[in-house]
Amino acid sequence: MIASIRLTQFVGGPGELVELGVTAEEAGFDQVWFASDPFMLHTWALCTAVAQRTSRIEVGALGMNPSTIDPSEIAAYLGTLDLLSSGRAVAGIGSHTDAMVPKLGLDGSAIPARTREAIGLVRALLAGSPIPTSRRQTDGRSVSGRAFSWDPNCALGFTPQRPRIPLYVTAYGRDFLTAAGGYGDGVLPILFPPQTAPEVVSWVHAGAKAAGRDPSEVDIAGCVWVSVADDPRVAGDLIRPTIAFFGPYLSEHDLALVGLGPDDFAPVTAALDADGVDAAAKLVTDDMLRLAVVGTPARVTDRLRELLAAGVTQLSIGGPLGPDPAAAIRLLGSEVLPALR
Repeated sequence: MIASIRLTQFVGGPGELVELGVTAEEAGFDQVWFASDPFMLHTWALCTAVAQRTSRIEVGALGMNPSTIDPSEIAAYLGTLDLLSSGRAVAGIGSHTDAMVPKLGLDGSAIPARTREAIGLVRALLAGSPIPTSRRQTDGRSVSGRAFSWDPNCALGFTPQRPRIPLYVTAYGRDFLTAAGGYGDGVLPILFPPQTAPEVVSWVHAGAKAAGRDPSEVDIAGCVWVSVADDPRVAGDLIRPTIAFFGPYLSEHDLALVGLGPDDFAPVTAALDADGVDAAAKLVTDDMLRLAVVGTPARVTDRLRELLAAGVTQLSIGGPLGPDPAAAIRLLGSEVLPALR
């Protein structure tokens, strides 16, 4: 089992997030991930800072969307981070939703295809291999996939630490996750709610088998939202803003897994649109807390153990974490992870 911490600006500013990454290494976590979103604190700067403050933990940005970031930039960033970290870079390419990029005037439906093509291009650049292509243009000067048209002589201007850096697919939905099982070194599905784990694992394994791969080669990094505290009421209150922010993106099917429906979230969505996340959080009910992993260390351990039993191979823990995020990371490292390993 791999254990990772997933950090966003909802738990602190840039300096605090870097310190939390250092704390995660000290607490025994294997990886630290920073979520990549438009207009949010930039993950590349955070990853670089953590890489220079740590010596063991792997460091990665997840959700690097090839609809907004060119694969050439992703490859150059990864190669640089791997040199700075002495071979500890990991990456999550793709997105957890197609609902955000339309705000930028982009087509969200293109994300799955662009992700697959981008990962092929990033791998080629890191390895110094020929640029993969589905066809060659008639002028003989450029090669094209469905989304990217590059000169065939494109190459990094430096030698990376490693010719192959683990590339995870940040994916959503049955089709995208199934395809990702065929080409990703790992996948980073949002398990929101956690009850989606069995079907997500089955999709990824099906994709791996269809591509002739051993499913055990694919690290399934189940991304869950966690709030842990000795007082379960405190843990629940802490995670209400997270549920208010992300809950409206959930499908009817996912909500039904915890006995909810879109109508239950309608007041939350309306408050979020009108007055922001704090107002929406006040409308998150106790039943909605089932969308995350919430409670005492013992309760959190039991819920995470269920994910491992479903076939998840990496526990990617994000969210508010606890009343004191650093203390929560240490608590997870001292009480929860030892019980799961």
